[in-house]
Amino acid sequence: MASKEKKEILKSIYFPALLLMLMWLVKSTELIFEVKLSILGVYPLKLKGLIGILFSPLVHSDFGHLMANSVSFFILCSCLFYFYKRIAYPSFFLIYFLSGFWLWFIGRASYHIGASGIIYGLASFLFISGLIRRNPPLMAITLVITFLYGSMIWGVFPDFFQEKNISWEGHLTGLVAGIVLAVYYRKSGPKPKEYEWDNEDEEEDENAYWNNVKPSN
Repeated sequence: MASKEKKEILKSIYFPALLLMLMWLVKSTELIFEVKLSILGVYPLKLKGLIGILFSPLVHSDFGHLMANSVSFFILCSCLFYFYKRIAYPSFFLIYFLSGFWLWFIGRASYHIGASGIIYGLASFLFISGLIRRNPPLMAITLVITFLYGSMIWGVFPDFFQEKNISWEGHLTGLVAGIVLAVYYRKSGPKPKEYEWDNEDEEEDENAYWNNVKPSN
């Protein structure tokens, strides 16, 4: 059993680890060759910005930006692939592309880069899915996300950031994408916990104490 569980955990972290390595490779390439790949970000309402829907989550402004996203991305993405095996890939890629596509429509006129939108999408997907399914392990994940990432909700409001180089629009589109997909896939993947209740119509135990009590005179 322990061996099987270990195998499931390793399978769930394989894809997140691979994508995370790709993000670090991109940033290392920028450093080694002294190039800036921010032009691969989403630039709203411009044809040149459409390429960012595919590449922007892989590009980060600096190592601090990448480090800040790495831990959250790895944890949330691994949870998705562990608890939602059957729908993990379609859910992930739909969050990936929908958040970027919507960002292309509503974002400010600037290059938007980083995996924050996906992180918001993963967090909202796991949170809403846990509530919808009423499955104890999934609801436990919901509580953990609330505890660890509850403050993320402020990141979708423009007034929360004084710095203009933080894409609250990317956070917002990721959050909405996660919610939409959690509702869309509500009948797929893990099922709600079903409880078996005693049938009230069953015949009473003939040996029950109260059946053997004789009325007093």
